[in-house]
Amino acid sequence: MSLTAKAELTREAILATGEGLIRTKGFVGVGLQEILSTCGVPKGSFYHYFASKEGFGVAVLDRYVETYLQAVGGLVDRPATGRDRIRLLARAWAGRHGEASADHCLVVKLSAEVSSFSEPMRLTLADGVARFITLLAGVVTEGYADGSIAESRPARELAESLYELWLGAALVDRLTRDGSPFDSALRTTDALLD
Repeated sequence: MSLTAKAELTREAILATGEGLIRTKGFVGVGLQEILSTCGVPKGSFYHYFASKEGFGVAVLDRYVETYLQAVGGLVDRPATGRDRIRLLARAWAGRHGEASADHCLVVKLSAEVSSFSEPMRLTLADGVARFITLLAGVVTEGYADGSIAESRPARELAESLYELWLGAALVDRLTRDGSPFDSALRTTDALLD
């Protein structure tokens, strides 16, 4: 079903408001009434756009993944060596470059929370992660070609290891809140690229 321009704006407002609330409270911690009252949409309208809260969650994640990959694409498309672009991504994850910080990443926020009870949301998250890893593997391949990254294993395997390292640092940093997990992850990133 195609939405009118006004309906599309309303749907986008619900998604944007929901994403903001989910970032701070998690998916389970946010009720539909809070989302709708925050964005000024009547409750009955919600079901015009989404079949359920889970369907809404999938839509939030789809929107987030597209936006995130566009932002990351802007980082990796900069003229630099593959190694420098990998380091730029790592620093962005650490919140030291201003863009795409893991502190605001819905994948970091929701992976453990929703994967145990929502298969559609888990699959959306898994697809987003796979797409990011594919992008990262492309940069690794370019680093192999320009000689800035030592070619020690398949590009996809290295990209997966880097992603898992950064995700782990993001999760541990939620506990320490001092940036030290990212300091360690940045050193390990450099070691993996040598």
